[in-house]
Amino acid sequence: MTPKDKKQQEKPRLHPRNQNRERYDLSALITSIPELKKHIIPNKHGQKSVDFANPQAVKLLNKALLHHYYGIEHWDFPDKNLCPPIPGRADYIHHVADLLSENNFGKIPTGDAILCLDVGVGASCIYPIIGVVEYGWKFIGSEIDPQSIATAEHIASSNPRLDKLVEFRLQSKSKDAFFGIINKEEKIDLSICNPPFHASKEDADNGSRRKVKNLTGKKEKVPELNFAGISSELICDGGENKFIQNMIRESGKFSKNCLWFTTLVSKQSNLKGIYKSLENHKVSQVRTIPMGTGNKSSRIVAWSFLTKEEQKEWRESRWRIAV
Repeated sequence: MTPKDKKQQEKPRLHPRNQNRERYDLSALITSIPELKKHIIPNKHGQKSVDFANPQAVKLLNKALLHHYYGIEHWDFPDKNLCPPIPGRADYIHHVADLLSENNFGKIPTGDAILCLDVGVGASCIYPIIGVVEYGWKFIGSEIDPQSIATAEHIASSNPRLDKLVEFRLQSKSKDAFFGIINKEEKIDLSICNPPFHASKEDADNGSRRKVKNLTGKKEKVPELNFAGISSELICDGGENKFIQNMIRESGKFSKNCLWFTTLVSKQSNLKGIYKSLENHKVSQVRTIPMGTGNKSSRIVAWSFLTKEEQKEWRESRWRIAV
């Protein structure tokens, strides 16, 4: 394959270190998970592709990606839970790794001296998987659903690479992000979050109908989510904006406990209110990191309450063995 051909095969705008920048090697993925083969269909261009409208096909694809690219042997959870798109989740991890490198002379700090908090880890445990495999970081995964915690714990314990590097904490109050999770004296280098997107079940159903129509051209009254997802993973009162606003408010109470707070922001219209809230809470620094996969654009918003001098002290006291 020539450099020109390879560039044409790359998925648009994925992070340079993303292992799925190039189009999927279906033969290799089928070798990893043979069951995937029966879900390969021609796309609108006549090329072999995964049946992305089928939830089972999407789940098998992700199993194959994790097995082939990340060495994850055991990854399973109930079909009702959210099945995350691996390339997009990996992009988040790579971008926040670059963010940490800004505090480390341009070099990404790696190893288990780096502690990350995944707010809403979900049953799939996907962010800790990628963060551990790619950078060797330690993770705390918080979650409000006990069954999701149990499933994620099983995934971690079933894969030796993850077992000692991921800890899970049950969030007892659904409206809290950091209260009840971060201990008073605990130091966390990075918090990440993929907040619930929808404000109501009706909103979620409408979004699913649009997605099914885009994938299949069909209108469905009761669409089947190709990425699945239980209500707490997809829906919260006030949707993404209210969830993030609450997270910003709580982060102020842990301003010295965390170097960088970050969250995915799917709706660009929410940014103005988020920036205003960050200004009101007197954060020291704000970063907006654009992300995009295929035709979808989003961004990460990151903030820190620490001054430049405090960030330097943080690095010198915590990262010496991680550099």
